[in-house]
Amino acid sequence: MIQFALLFALGCFGLAILINLYKIITAPGIGDRILALDTLAINAIALITIYGIWMETAMYFEASMIFAMTGFISTVSYTRFILRGDIIE
Repeated sequence: MIQFALLFALGCFGLAILINLYKIITAPGIGDRILALDTLAINAIALITIYGIWMETAMYFEASMIFAMTGFISTVSYTRFILRGDIIE
């Protein structure tokens, strides 16, 4: 039963990533694209974590934590660049 739930979750998050990619390409403004990119990072973290549960290894959990840190930093950097024009003051 857990295998079915994991496959269903993998399919749902895979579909969400495809929708996010479409939104990144077709979004009207840069703010919408940044938000879609952040949502894509969150969905990718969930996808990596679920895959780690399915494979029963802890390596994917560490990878998802690293991806979460870099995703947060990239979102903040993009937003600061759009608002101020520079990243480092």
